[in-house]
Amino acid sequence: MCTAITYNTKDHYFGRNLDLEYSYKETVTITPRNYPFKFRKEKEINNHYAIIGMAYVANDYPLYYDAINEKGLGMAGLNFPDNADYKKEEKDKNNVAPFEFIPWILSQCANIKEVKTLLNKINIININFSNELPVSPLHWIIADKEKAITVECVKDGLKIYDNEVGVLTNNPTFDIHMFNLNNYMNLSIEKPNNNFSKKLNLKTYSRGMGALGLPGDLSSASRFVKAAFTKMNSLSGDLENESISQFFHILSSVYQQRGCVHMGEDKYEITIYSSCCNLDKGIYYYTTYENSQITGIDMNKENLNDSKLINYDLIKEQQIKMQN
Repeated sequence: MCTAITYNTKDHYFGRNLDLEYSYKETVTITPRNYPFKFRKEKEINNHYAIIGMAYVANDYPLYYDAINEKGLGMAGLNFPDNADYKKEEKDKNNVAPFEFIPWILSQCANIKEVKTLLNKINIININFSNELPVSPLHWIIADKEKAITVECVKDGLKIYDNEVGVLTNNPTFDIHMFNLNNYMNLSIEKPNNNFSKKLNLKTYSRGMGALGLPGDLSSASRFVKAAFTKMNSLSGDLENESISQFFHILSSVYQQRGCVHMGEDKYEITIYSSCCNLDKGIYYYTTYENSQITGIDMNKENLNDSKLINYDLIKEQQIKMQN
């Protein structure tokens, strides 16, 4: 399972936790402007916006988990089992496979307005990347520097929601996640008042009691509430180091530790990596489960007019700075 968020200070940030029990040996992958993007049912795009993100590269094709483009648009796909319902090919539609969806959007769109225009003609079709890599049930969060939307392809068709909280997890559908927040409107960052009974002299005995009832379990519904509360009340300075540090702190509020979610046999779901992308500067930051040190890759330091993928292996071993 996964959690994605947006966060704004002086700059604008976008990123996610990837929670799984296994890794595909993903890399931070930069797709330059002249890399030929091939699509199963649509015409090849040979010139496009440059993209940086986390991807598993198969047969020289970047299967992006999350990414941003040089214009400051970000997109992430999150697990959406039982709800995702991909369609058959349709005439007069842009028929795009789920694994092509992030490249399709980020290669052509600079902002949410352009995304919505492109989505008017899209049909997300049920095509596997290969026999070894079957289609994944996903829904997506897409964000520019000002707005975010959630895109879900379900039995009733393509649903596009304005995402006012800038948060996405997994099941249920986004509209239910948003409705569920009504159950937590009593939460506060302030010291609570005694509304239980005027006949009882009830007092606070700890800091943070205004948030009593905030979910702390690892289910997707609870993570949505926890991430939304943390993000919507989060404060930090405007400097880059302050902003990205706070971003990772928000994600850490819904972090998954090995041993807490058993997937059968000797497998446990963990937060394989966390990412934070600066939409204004084109920098991709990440941490991994074993390496809590923040690592950054700046797409603008590469030749973005090239035609070949640029890959950076993740630094997974813990980096410790000794002070004496």
